[in-house]
Amino acid sequence: MAKRGTSKVTPRLRFPEFRSAKDWTTLELRQLSEFVTERVGTSDCTPYTVSSGVGLVSQQEKLGRTIAGNSLKNYIVLQKNDFAYNKSATKAFPQGFIARYVGEDRAAVPNSIFTCFRTNEEVIDPAYLDNLFSTNLHGNWLRNRIAVGARAHGSLNVSDEDLMDLLVPLPAGSSSFTEQKRIADCLTSLDEVIAAQERKVEALKAHKRGLMHQLFPREGETRPRLRFPEFRDAPEWEERRLDDFADISKGKGISKADIAIDGVTPCVRYGELYTIYGEIIDQVHSRTNVQPSELIFSEAGDVIIPGSGETKEDIATCAVVLHGGVALGGDLNIIRADMDGRFFSYYLNGSKRRTLARVAQGDAVVHLYPRQLGKLKVSIPSKKAEQRRIADLFSSLDAQIAAETNQLAALKTHKLGLMQQLFPVPKGN
Repeated sequence: MAKRGTSKVTPRLRFPEFRSAKDWTTLELRQLSEFVTERVGTSDCTPYTVSSGVGLVSQQEKLGRTIAGNSLKNYIVLQKNDFAYNKSATKAFPQGFIARYVGEDRAAVPNSIFTCFRTNEEVIDPAYLDNLFSTNLHGNWLRNRIAVGARAHGSLNVSDEDLMDLLVPLPAGSSSFTEQKRIADCLTSLDEVIAAQERKVEALKAHKRGLMHQLFPREGETRPRLRFPEFRDAPEWEERRLDDFADISKGKGISKADIAIDGVTPCVRYGELYTIYGEIIDQVHSRTNVQPSELIFSEAGDVIIPGSGETKEDIATCAVVLHGGVALGGDLNIIRADMDGRFFSYYLNGSKRRTLARVAQGDAVVHLYPRQLGKLKVSIPSKKAEQRRIADLFSSLDAQIAAETNQLAALKTHKLGLMQQLFPVPKGN
């Protein structure tokens, strides 16, 4: 039987049936588990790796191939409910990530960057402990026990002893395991709701991508595969060079240092197209106090495209600015034409994305110049009513995707708040 800790901790929220139970206590991780050291050798195992936000996945699933090679024989063998601590730092888990293996088959992970352990399931519920690790319990503990920048062979230089010193909060008394399972079941149910919401968001995004393939002409074609009934007898879309009917210019100035919370002029910088905005910019998030005479302003319906970026895929990112009077930064190409800007933004982000990526120049830093854009051949429906009809459809889809994405974020926030209530923070963590 594991040795009980002496530190008393109590969560802020307990299920009604446990409110009169004993206070919680803490145990060191070594009192709850033992290291897993079995190597694959000549046995049959599936090599696994860690995927951010997912956990352990097979190398074949994540990478499309198995990369273990001859080193597979030295991999550590996992069985269901074993834990694997990946000592590689990530943004969400700077002190490394601990994943639980939930498969049935024999799995294996690289011994070079993983420390693996198996819990005593008579004392602690693996699903309960898994949820504790998702709160970064181990990271908070190890934060002050890892030397800054300390790495060995590409992984964090973490002592296994420090990991096993980790204080794990547990309900005390005879109902300990029952309360652990109640907490784990609650959070698992919430995870299932979150997963269903994630699938809903992804299905909507896939639906949008599919419609883009149907409603916009493919490369070298002047007629989309699908048209709204009222336009099926309309002429084919007109193919023209962009500079034959549009003015193409560049923005001006506006560095990161020019952004001010109390700024009077709304502005858009090129980096925000990757991080904040979608195809349509309705509300502008940044402001500047740069003198208006030093700025270039939008007109309603202008389409903007980055003039530089890290990759060709990034640079093929377009958006329409719905309102005039927005200052546009110097690394932005501005397309101004007599058409529905929403339609043209969706069109460029759809069937023309690969074309834009191809014409961009450079490797380490990619550039897209107005003269290159001017040579771009595009197919446009002559009737603005058809442009608006397509734009309205995608705008409606985007609104639905945004609403479902917000719901997903709310569910994740609710789970985070619930975990903060259900799990106490042991002293020293």
